[in-house]
Amino acid sequence: MKHYIYIILIGLAFSSCKKFLDVQPESDVTKEDLFKTEEGFKEALNGVYNLNAEKSLYGENLTFGNLDIMAQNYDFTDANPRKVQSFLYEDQFLISKNDEIWASAYKAIGNINSILEAVEKNKGVLFDKNYELIKGEALTLRAYLHFDLLRMFAPSFVSKPNAVAIPYVTIVSIKSTPFSTTTEVLNKIIADLTEAKQLLKVADPILSAGYIVGYPDKTYPDDFPEAMKSTETSSNSLFLQNRRHRMNYYTVCGELARVYLYKGDMVNSLANAKEVIDSGKFPWTKQQDFFSSNSQQRDKVFYPEIITGWYVPQSQELLNRLFSNDNPSNAPTITQKEFIYEKGSVGAEDWRFRQWFRDVPVNNSPGRSLVQKYTWNGTPQRNMHPTVAPAMRLSEMYYIAAEATFDTDPVKATAYVDSVRFHRGIGVALPKTIAKPDFIRKLVEEARKEFYGESQIFYMYKRLNRDVINTNGMVYPASDEIFVFPLPLDELAYRN
Repeated sequence: MKHYIYIILIGLAFSSCKKFLDVQPESDVTKEDLFKTEEGFKEALNGVYNLNAEKSLYGENLTFGNLDIMAQNYDFTDANPRKVQSFLYEDQFLISKNDEIWASAYKAIGNINSILEAVEKNKGVLFDKNYELIKGEALTLRAYLHFDLLRMFAPSFVSKPNAVAIPYVTIVSIKSTPFSTTTEVLNKIIADLTEAKQLLKVADPILSAGYIVGYPDKTYPDDFPEAMKSTETSSNSLFLQNRRHRMNYYTVCGELARVYLYKGDMVNSLANAKEVIDSGKFPWTKQQDFFSSNSQQRDKVFYPEIITGWYVPQSQELLNRLFSNDNPSNAPTITQKEFIYEKGSVGAEDWRFRQWFRDVPVNNSPGRSLVQKYTWNGTPQRNMHPTVAPAMRLSEMYYIAAEATFDTDPVKATAYVDSVRFHRGIGVALPKTIAKPDFIRKLVEEARKEFYGESQIFYMYKRLNRDVINTNGMVYPASDEIFVFPLPLDELAYRN
């Protein structure tokens, strides 16, 4: 019987590494050969990013796929997505998808653990702070993947903190890793991230004052200051470019903010969220960039605000098929879209409402609203930023800071939310005397608008134990029945 936790790569081959450097024929690259040189370590780490960017993980399933469907963001007639919307976990379609996520994530974790094992043995081949950079990124990736697995396949901390959750795999071995509880997994994630933060603090180029976040292909006016232009691709080393397409120092801060919030530790969650906010590293997207009349110079994903995004150029065709072609898979009704974005009140001027959708009215039916968030120019045109699947945003740090602050300073908490609203075209502030239940409701509503097509809102529903309401008003009561994905059958069989 095959057990997914055994996918820890004893005979490591890193199939995706060959896209970066041609060291020797792929079939001959052994783990020992790969880690004899600094370039081999870089290849191995790049290979992990490639694995994460595949459709089985963040290239579709964990960003554009089922989690966003479960959040009731779309209206379907096809059977399979309607099964997903209805949380029919026993259906073969969902079983296959969830098994794919589990197996792919643990495969990536296995690769990461091989890197972490070798980075200590062969530390001498790494120079110019690359030991700290490679180990810090690898630890962050390991924590990031485990946290998402926890948020899918285990009860939440608020629900059952001591429930058996998932294995936290840290070694390369043919032996299976025992399952840890939800609390134990969170503590291990925090330990990995804390170590990564210390490593990246001394090594990550993104911390340099000269590292300017922005657009790699933006056409600037002649009088635009050079000091304000993006420097993200200016390093002579490809490995040090585009730090926001990797696990960088601020990713660690943001992930710690997420994890501490999940655990109910508001003090540490707020401290890490504020470290990102107060850095000033990630500027709010300018209105003229979001609404540019030149489609090549239009930024619909708020690219400067992305702390980390998975680089997914291969997903352009997929994104068109899912969202924006004439008959896409995932589309809300016009009425549904108008409800989510509060067209009847504050939403009419919302930038996202105005730019992210194209309405297609149909006689005697609700009509569909086609998602334009990920539309892309064809060759030879170039957009001013790469194709990315957003993994973490500046706005999320404001939402986390707001939630973590409310009990001690509700006025400041509402100001955090208002900051995001203002930079999305909403000029109406939240009431300063708002009660906490109403504040949380508004926070969830705002996050749903912001994370549309990114899958983060499902995790928020689960963490806050909120009912999920479908497009027809049917309520799925908050419970482990809808929030906990079943483990793969092989894992259950082995466990029993």
